[in-house]
Parts: sequence; structure tokens; C-alpha cells
Amino acid sequence: MRTADAMRVGCCGFPVARRKYYATFAAVEIQQTFYQPPRPETAAKWRAEAPAGFEFAIKAWQLITHEPTSPTYRRLKIEIPVTRASRYGSFKPTDEVREAWEVTRRFARELGALLVLFQCPASFTPSAGNKKNMRRFFAAVERGNLTLVWEPRGEWSADEIRGLCEELDLVHCVDPLQRPAVWGRLRYYRLHGPAGYNSRYEPPQLQRLLGMCARKTYVFFNNRYMFEDARAFLRLLRRTAPSRP
Repeated sequence: MRTADAMRVGCCGFPVARRKYYATFAAVEIQQTFYQPPRPETAAKWRAEAPAGFEFAIKAWQLITHEPTSPTYRRLKIEIPVTRASRYGSFKPTDEVREAWEVTRRFARELGALLVLFQCPASFTPSAGNKKNMRRFFAAVERGNLTLVWEPRGEWSADEIRGLCEELDLVHCVDPLQRPAVWGRLRYYRLHGPAGYNSRYEPPQLQRLLGMCARKTYVFFNNRYMFEDARAFLRLLRRTAPSRP
């Protein structure tokens, strides 16, 4: 049975002041860690100001998943030497990628985060080399009590995703209104807008989304109207799935 306490609904980032956000939702996916992880003191501050029971997820630093040709590197606050650019991204077995994971992991520890999302670009294709890099990376990283989540994009088949997630103990992240999740002891959904970032979700779409939440599920909205849409979905959830006594 779906219950409200088995669900975590929120946004990808803080679209409103943190105090207002904490009063509305019980979870957030931190975005800054993808572009440039803040200082550990910032993580401690966010943890201290959040209410009891609030859950944090974070995006892994882009140096792990994206290569320096990605436009997202424009928001990076460190300089990547041209002579070393080939050592970043795509889960490569390099000291640079390993250090980027350590920075991500330390921030997650200070924040008390429970989940880390690895979002890959569409250019990260299901090649033999990329799969080999993933296997090396996830076999070597220290996880502690973290749940690791993978959001593949591009031409990955369901069988390829399922096989790697099962082998590497990853949760498959999807926009469930676009394609189904194929693996994971929980569900991790990211909603990017039904017709792109500037679109919003209508009640029938939110009702359909609710029907896909039959187990422990994280639902994070990542569109222009994320705060309004997440709040509407939370109201729908509370009307149809009351918490346990």
C-alpha cells in the first residue's frame, strides 16, 4: 500500500528561501554539488537549519560524469589545464575523478545526505569503454551508508541499464512519465517538465505519476514551476495516501 511516509517529494535545488522550503517539503536534491561543491561548512549549516527528519540527496560533481567539453563546466570555479582535460569525466580511472568523488562524498557526509545522484550526459553512450569505466569506478568507491543513483541519458537500452544497476548496486533514476524505472530497491524520479523545462504538470499527469509510486519513492521536480508542481503533487499524495498511525 502507498503511504505518505514512504514518499519524499521536493525540488531539484531550492527555488524559494530555504526556510519556506523546509516548511513545505521533507526532501531536496542539492544541485550546487554538481557544478562546484560548496565548502563543508555550508553543508553543516544546511544540516543544522533543516528540521528533524528532513532528507538530502546530492548530485555528484560533474568532474566524475561530464567531460570538460560539456557547457556545464562554465560554472566550474577551478581551472582545468588543457593538458589534463582528457582525465576528467566519464567515470575514468584517474586520480582526478577519484578526488572528485572524495569531495562529493565528504560533502554528503557533512550534510547527512542519504543519496548521491550520478547524472550522465547523452554523450555518455553505452560503449564498451564507458561500461568498463563504470564498473571500475563503482567497484572502488567508498559508499558508507549512501545509496547511489544513476540517471543515464541517450541511447541506453532497458537491458543495459538493468544489468549495470544490478551488477553495481545502483538505483535507476528516470522521469517516469517518459520511461519506466528498471532497477532499484527504491524509486528515484526526476521530473523535467512534460514538454521541457518551461512547462508545468497538469492534474492528470500528476495523477498518473502517483500511480507509479508503489514503494519507497523520491520525487524531485526539475522544471521552471518545480515549487508549484511539487506542492500540487504533495497535496494529491496526502489526499490519497494518508500516513500510518
